[in-house]
Amino acid sequence: MSISLKSLAEQNDAFRRGSLDFKGERVHTRGIEALGLEAVLHIWSFVRGFDGFNEETDPYGEHDFGSFIHPFGGQVFWKIDYYDPDLKHGSEDPADPSKTKRVLTVMLASEY
Repeated sequence: MSISLKSLAEQNDAFRRGSLDFKGERVHTRGIEALGLEAVLHIWSFVRGFDGFNEETDPYGEHDFGSFIHPFGGQVFWKIDYYDPDLKHGSEDPADPSKTKRVLTVMLASEY
């Protein structure tokens, strides 16, 4: 199946911003957690509002990765990965919500 990148980017944006229309999990690493609750909440706010996509940082137009500098944590990465509904294998069609469960992970760049 062909993937509609515009549709995929729109789905990823909605998921990242907190929409419950798409199945998935949102997690952060121990490094993010160690920064404390205020920083964690602030970082998730940055992730939800991220709009720094361009051809260099998002060459495939999927809106599945972002990076920013956070005052408490330094360089922070976030990434959306696509899995099958059982989270055992990659999704066969990431643009099809019935075949995809997203996992959004937020981490310090040093944890990558």
